[in-house]
Amino acid sequence: MSDLVTGEAVVLGLQTAKLPSRALAIVLDLLVEFAAMLVFTLLLSVALVDVDGAALAATMIGLMVFFLVAVPVMVETLSHGRSLGKAALGLRVVRVDGGPVRFRHSLVRGLVGFFELIALTGSPAVITSAVHAEGKRLGDIFAGTVVVRERTPGGSGAPLPPVHPHLLQVMGHELVAMDLSAVPEPLWLAVRQLLGRIGQLDPSVMNRMTARLAEDLSARIGRPVAPGLHPAAYLGAVLTERQRREWERAQQQLRAAGPIPVQMPVPVPPTPAPVAPAVPVPTAPARATPSLDKPAPGAGFAPPS
Repeated sequence: MSDLVTGEAVVLGLQTAKLPSRALAIVLDLLVEFAAMLVFTLLLSVALVDVDGAALAATMIGLMVFFLVAVPVMVETLSHGRSLGKAALGLRVVRVDGGPVRFRHSLVRGLVGFFELIALTGSPAVITSAVHAEGKRLGDIFAGTVVVRERTPGGSGAPLPPVHPHLLQVMGHELVAMDLSAVPEPLWLAVRQLLGRIGQLDPSVMNRMTARLAEDLSARIGRPVAPGLHPAAYLGAVLTERQRREWERAQQQLRAAGPIPVQMPVPVPPTPAPVAPAVPVPTAPARATPSLDKPAPGAGFAPPS
């Protein structure tokens, strides 16, 4: 059993796969991959008889990379961590927080696994898996994954079973009488985070986590889970009842406080715009006009006297 902790401080009780089961799953996968690669190699060798040696060698290398790296990565990504060998032995690759693996996790596992399992004949994988407490090989350490068992007692990969309406009605009457004061806040946080991520977790991991939290919650409340009721439905119903009580408590506090006085804004008179001072306009000097009574000296002809 491995106590892996999620980002929400929820402990995952995962039964990790050890070296014998993992080695057998890897051997089954490699047998299928090498068989498919051998068949394609024979077909291409017959079809490419007239091709020179360099092109044929490049084709063989491409086939080896495709069947030993690309195919395992695609299968593991599309099946969410279940290859043929792992499916036969009831194993699955998951992230360390219990979520399904993505393409980047499978790619790192495939690249490291090519050198770890094939180029070095699996020696680093055997040593690392035997020494590591969770049975991880180097690909799991670099990718942040772990191989867990799906076929465990009490763990089921089935979806949430339908809940009979009568059970919900009976539980609805019991919710009002529940004493929720003994439940600590970290447990409420764990329940909220688990229900929020219930679609992201592996089904078997989700079932074990909901059963554990439902057992802990029912022990603190004093009301056991009704027979036939799924633990996730029990957690959701109790959490909904707590939120309903908090809402009613908040409404009562608002009513006790009375109406909140609303202060109307005081109108502010508009500030008059400043008036610019008048600027005197300069006037042009008056032009002197000549006198008509006395001619100007030296102007025109004067008769003799």
